[in-house]
This record gives sequence, structure tokens and C-alpha cells, in this order.
Amino acid sequence: MTAEEGHDGAQYLAGSPVRVAILRALREEPRRPAALTDAVDATRTTVQRILAGFRERDWVVKRDAAYRVTPTGARVHDAYEALLTEVERGERYGRFAATVERVGVDFPPAGIPDSDLTVASDQNPLAAVDRLTELLRESHGGDIRAVSPVVIQQFNDAAAAALDDGASVELIIDRDVVDTSVAEFEPATDRALDDDDAEVYVSADPIEYGLFRCDEVACVTAYDDRNNPRSVLESTDGTVVEWVDDTFESLRDDATRLSSVVERA
Repeated sequence: MTAEEGHDGAQYLAGSPVRVAILRALREEPRRPAALTDAVDATRTTVQRILAGFRERDWVVKRDAAYRVTPTGARVHDAYEALLTEVERGERYGRFAATVERVGVDFPPAGIPDSDLTVASDQNPLAAVDRLTELLRESHGGDIRAVSPVVIQQFNDAAAAALDDGASVELIIDRDVVDTSVAEFEPATDRALDDDDAEVYVSADPIEYGLFRCDEVACVTAYDDRNNPRSVLESTDGTVVEWVDDTFESLRDDATRLSSVVERA
């Protein structure tokens, strides 16, 4: 079979929801045309016409008055269902993937299937902020690693509570965040400088995405062009955890400690 013939077959199957429904029904068990008519809510003429098309492509055979999928038909069905799953996943994760790609984040696509996604919406614009805050509050004295392109009072409060609970925090920010912190969040800046369990590093390059790592959880946060958190991908998948750890360590190696950047009165 040529690639063009394969494309024609895929186009044929995708061209009718009834075709998909019939192939799905036969993948479950052999059925007679009358049973298929009831199962897919189609006329007998439509069912017979589709079965003829399937037989022409060797996706089904007729045996003992019932139609059943061939091994080829089963593979076609399974591949089509997998494609539908990927398309649905792409619709959900597409904005996250496009955002991190826009800012040059080489996120591993293999990590997407086993990850959860929290997305800000018009109905809940703070969904991503709230989820990150919740993760900070759930750290229970663990070792926290984070990268953030913004400073938000909600994050500062959650990080302070985590430190009070015995957590250790390593945070990487950029110069814009430092300037904002010094000007608007002096108590949080002082604690970052004074608390032995808090280590803050400053990146010379602008940061355009977020990372969070604690216990078995690794997160990547996508921000919009106004630095609003829009989505948080959250995973315990080894691919994602390893990528977040490696990315954090690479950023930290190129950063400077906050104490070397901020002049205190």
C-alpha cells in the first residue's frame, strides 16, 4: 500500500461518523447487519454500503452471517482512536505547548500524555496562580525549587508559610523581578536575604516561564506576553521531572546569588 492509498483509507474512515461507529462496534464483537443498524442508529442500506466498503479494504470479513474485524481492521481502528485521543489532547494542551515553544522552552513532548494541566480562563483567570499557591502550601517542609518571571504577593505569602513549616527554598528570578521585589515587597526580599533556608538566584537573562519542583511533583508554567500565569503543567512522570531538574540546574549555574545583586542599606 502506498502512502496515498493509506491517506485515502484514512479519509474514507474519517469522512463519516457512522463508519467510525460501525468499525468501533465490530472491534468490540462480531455483529450481524441488523444488530449494527440498531447499535449505530443507521439505516440498513447505509450499514450494508459501509460494510461493503470495509470488505473492499479488507478491514472486515463475513463469517456465519456476522461481520468481524480482521487484524488489519483492528489496527486501523486502534490507530484512528489513538489519533482522536492525540487531537483531543492537542486541543487541551496546544496553548501551553505553543506558549513554551514561543519563549524557546524545549519541553519534552513525551511528558504531555501523563501530565495534568490547570488553565486560566475568563471564568477563573487566577486558576494557574491558585494551583501554584496550593502546591507551595502542600510542600509540608520539603525541598522546593522554583523559577519565576514574576513576583506576586500570593506566591510570597505561600513561600513564607512553607519556610515557616520547615521547607527549604531555591528560587531563580531575573533582574526585573529583583527590582520589583526591592521596590514593592521589601519584607519578602529581606527574608530571602536573611533566611538560611532560602536561596535566591538572579538570572542575567530575562525569564519567560516558570518551574516548580517539590517531592515527586514537577511543574512548568506558561505565561502570556503580559507575564500572567496562564497554564500549569503538573506531572510526576520521569521525563518531566528529569527535564525540570536539568533545566533548573542549568539556569542556577548561570545565575548570581541575590546577595551579590542587592545592596542593602
